[in-house]
Amino acid sequence: MKFLDKLFSRIVIFGILLILQVFMLFFVVVKFSEVTNQIYGLFLIVSIIAVAYVNTRNINPAYKLGWAIVIMAFPMFGIMFYFFVGNKKPARKLIKKLNRSQVFTQRMLNQDTSIIEEIINDDPYGAGNIMYIENYGPYPIYKNTKTNFFKLGEEAFEDMLIEIKKAKKYIFIEYFIVHEGKMWNSILDILEQKVKEGVDVRFIYDDIGSVTVLPAKYKRILEKKGIKTIAFNPFVPFLSMVMNNRDHRKIMVIDGKVGYTGGINLSDEYINEIERFGHWKDNAIKLEGEAVWSFTMMFLEMWNGLRPTDNELEYEKFKPDYNFAKEYSNEGYVQPYSDSPLDNEILSENIYINILNAAKDYVYIYTPYLIIDNEMTTALILAAKRGVDVRIVIPGIPDKKNAFELTKSFCPELIENGVKVYHYTPGFIHGKCFLSDDKVATVGTANMDYRSLYLHFECGVYLYKTNSIKEIKKDMLQTFEVSTKRYNKKTKLPFLFRLYRSLLRLFAPLM
Repeated sequence: MKFLDKLFSRIVIFGILLILQVFMLFFVVVKFSEVTNQIYGLFLIVSIIAVAYVNTRNINPAYKLGWAIVIMAFPMFGIMFYFFVGNKKPARKLIKKLNRSQVFTQRMLNQDTSIIEEIINDDPYGAGNIMYIENYGPYPIYKNTKTNFFKLGEEAFEDMLIEIKKAKKYIFIEYFIVHEGKMWNSILDILEQKVKEGVDVRFIYDDIGSVTVLPAKYKRILEKKGIKTIAFNPFVPFLSMVMNNRDHRKIMVIDGKVGYTGGINLSDEYINEIERFGHWKDNAIKLEGEAVWSFTMMFLEMWNGLRPTDNELEYEKFKPDYNFAKEYSNEGYVQPYSDSPLDNEILSENIYINILNAAKDYVYIYTPYLIIDNEMTTALILAAKRGVDVRIVIPGIPDKKNAFELTKSFCPELIENGVKVYHYTPGFIHGKCFLSDDKVATVGTANMDYRSLYLHFECGVYLYKTNSIKEIKKDMLQTFEVSTKRYNKKTKLPFLFRLYRSLLRLFAPLM
């Protein structure tokens, strides 16, 4: 029965339909081009024009190169394929919806300029990243916020259960993957009880992120339980650029007082309840205080963009009536941020690069994937060359073989230029963290790969001189001890394997 369930699952059926569309498209174009040499020559001219068009776009050069090869290698088919899936901009309908919602949320996010002045006086150069996020996010930086770093998903999960039970007014949850099991079912049980108590419970999950693990109409199941639900960008079996843009964010907000984000999804492998790729190491961060307001706005911006009602645009009613300064006045500075493919601002990547450029002593990094563009490669190498101790922890046991081969293919150049790369020996590391010089850190959802940095909706927290930075450093030093340092051994790989890796590198931006 399990085999039949998998055979007739949504992802298998839709996958077959998508493959058939590609083959049909290819067959029609090839047959049409075989009619005469003149027609094929026309196809070639059109392909050259298409390549010129792609080259004029304001996108990553590696992305341009990949599509130029596809278009020229397969005239007309490459053009049509690019038309369907190559345009990385979201659908106009989605842009219009979310831009309308953003107008309202930005009115509710006001920066206290005295905080910026404090940071500039403390460290003018280090304040640059904070002002960048404030100007181009645009998300404020806050004081009066307590932060708690969780070095494992299971620790965060236990804390989430405690806080959800305390909810009095609302619970907002937004995740990429939701899988029925101990983790999600435990949370769902509490949510059902909270609905009965009159708590406003809202839930967003990414339809493709959960396509293999949730029923097609799971939204209806939750709605019947009283949980208002959105399945983000539903998966349809049709070649479309819209499917590129996924909601990869992880957000949980409780009464506007407590918020969580990080790498963990709502699935049992993230809390090591089941084992898939050895020990699963992930991270999360909890906020208590003023900075939670930005996460509340992030969620409502997405919610009201996709499910708008006039009364829900009155965001003020979700703001907690509480003086956080009395309780959280000595913590440091906290700046949540959200990255969107709706604009041309590659916020997450630029935050990472700014940390590398500002570092003096060290930068420690967790990432499950290391599939990076020239700008990120250059920033990592330049930091190492000027004496910064740059260390990156990648998985010891991969979850995706192609992604792992791509990750390993970037390592030799980095190692040759002084970047230290470690494999998390016990298993799979899924955290997305940067830490620098004992004063700056980020914990969030954005992987160091093209999809996260260019295509997905992502979020994170920028930390400046918070108490949690000490805990992040402690965790990273412990992780180095159980990880294997990678050395650039001069071993010559078989030709076919080198060719395979080269092709993966070439088309990495398109994957």
